[in-house]
Amino acid sequence: MSTTAVPLLQADGLRKTYQSGGGRLVAVDHLSFALHAGGALGIVGESGSGKTTTARMLVGLEQPDEGRILLQGAPLAARTRGRAARLARAKAVQIVFQDPYLSLDARISIGATLAGVLRLHGCTDATVRAERVRELLAQVGLGEREAAALPRHLSGGQRQRAAIARALAVEPAVLVLDEAVSALDVSVQAQVLNLLCDIRRETGIGLVFVSHDLAVVRYVCDEALVMYRGRTVEHRPVADLLADPGHPYTRLLLASVPHPGWDPDAIGRRRRDLAAEPAAR
Repeated sequence: MSTTAVPLLQADGLRKTYQSGGGRLVAVDHLSFALHAGGALGIVGESGSGKTTTARMLVGLEQPDEGRILLQGAPLAARTRGRAARLARAKAVQIVFQDPYLSLDARISIGATLAGVLRLHGCTDATVRAERVRELLAQVGLGEREAAALPRHLSGGQRQRAAIARALAVEPAVLVLDEAVSALDVSVQAQVLNLLCDIRRETGIGLVFVSHDLAVVRYVCDEALVMYRGRTVEHRPVADLLADPGHPYTRLLLASVPHPGWDPDAIGRRRRDLAAEPAAR
């Protein structure tokens, strides 16, 4: 993967604050990264690290106070006005959430949901829509039975596959996955991760994988960006970061994974010690 080409997706100095009591809480503090075509970036951190706020800014659900987001070198509008602008933004970057119910209408079958997305984005021919729905379902390992089902009649893994199909329906350049497998059983996680790897290889789509789980990021991603208190503390190839983590927070994340000799009390003490240190390192 070339590092000299214009990045597919670029975040440049993103900063986001929220009102908190009498002051401002800094959720993301001057975050920058570049994702190249066909690449996969893991954004890693625990609750409160700023990773989900970052994901929401990438897809336009939150607006940065400072900084900009570029797609293939062109700035994405911070605010979209009008139907055409909103559809263009949705086509550029799509998101898959932890809970598929956030993107699947409980009252509508999976097939009808996909057809509705295609119709919204200009596919007016019913025959073409039906064929494209079949293609999308096949791409994520679902078939006619799942197409006719309501979301509540599917398993968690099937619902997440349907949510991925919905995101892929508009053929986005970038797919952001916000803890998209964390609620699934381990065996189902592996199936969905394999699916994402296949889709990335077949389509060249860029993936931004937001997770607290370094093992999941290792499976899917080329690079990992570790966030702590809204800031980037490490950004390196995944293999290098896992083999020799340079920041205490990254080492804490790795140590927090249960393993032989694991001592939760010791992990808790290390966490409290790190929290007591100044934010800037």
